[in-house]
Amino acid sequence: MNNIIDLQKNTGIDFKDASLLTLALTHSSYVNENPAIAPNSNERLEFLGDAILDMVIAEELYFKYPDYNEGELTGLRAILVCSTTLGNIARGIGLGDSLLLGKGEEASGGRAKEANLAGAIEALIAAVYLDRGLVPARNFIIKLFETEMKKLNEQEMCMDYKSRLQHIFQSKKGSNKETPYYNIIEATGPDHKHIFTAEVKVGDTLLGTGHGKSKKIAETEAARIALEKLK
Repeated sequence: MNNIIDLQKNTGIDFKDASLLTLALTHSSYVNENPAIAPNSNERLEFLGDAILDMVIAEELYFKYPDYNEGELTGLRAILVCSTTLGNIARGIGLGDSLLLGKGEEASGGRAKEANLAGAIEALIAAVYLDRGLVPARNFIIKLFETEMKKLNEQEMCMDYKSRLQHIFQSKKGSNKETPYYNIIEATGPDHKHIFTAEVKVGDTLLGTGHGKSKKIAETEAARIALEKLK
C-alpha cells in the first residue's frame, strides 16, 4: 500500500477511483495466481493508454517541429514511445516497486523488465484518463515526457536514427561501402502486445540491439543505440 501511496505522490495524481490505479498496476501473472482477489489484469488499460500516448505525443511533435515531414515525425515518436524510453520513465517514478506481480514473475526480476514497466506506464496513462479525463491525462503525459522531449533538439534529430545510421556508412570513402541491415530476432508476449527485439548489423558486425512494441520501433531503437556506440 505504501508503494502505491508513494507512486501517487511521485506522479502528482490523487485518484478519485483508487481501483483504477490498482488495476493499472496489476500484471497478468498476479491474476493467474490470485484470480479471486484480482480477476483482471492491466492489459485492457494498456491497450487504451497506448492509443492515448501515441495521440498526445504525435500532437506535441506536430506543433514543436513544424518543418518536419511525416517520416521525420514518425521517427521522433518512435523514439519517445519505445520500450526503453517508457521503461526509463517508469523507473523515474518508482513504478516497478508498485507493480502487483505473481511470485514467479517477481522471482524472475519482473519489477525491472522493460516490457512490464512499459505496459504499466501505458496502463497508468489510461487510468488517469478514465479517472480524470483527457486534459489531465494529456498534462500527465507531458509532465512524464518533459525530459525526453527536451532531448529532441533539432540539430540531433534532423533525420530519424535509421536514416542517420545509413548516411554514415554511405558517406564513407572507397568502393567497399556496406549498408546497415535489420533483423527481428525475437517477439515476446501475447499476440495483441508483442515486444519485438531487432538488431542492426553491417556485414557480420552487430552495431546495436533495440526493443519496441512494433518492428519499426525496435529497429529505430537499435539504430539509436548503434549511433551512440559510433560516437
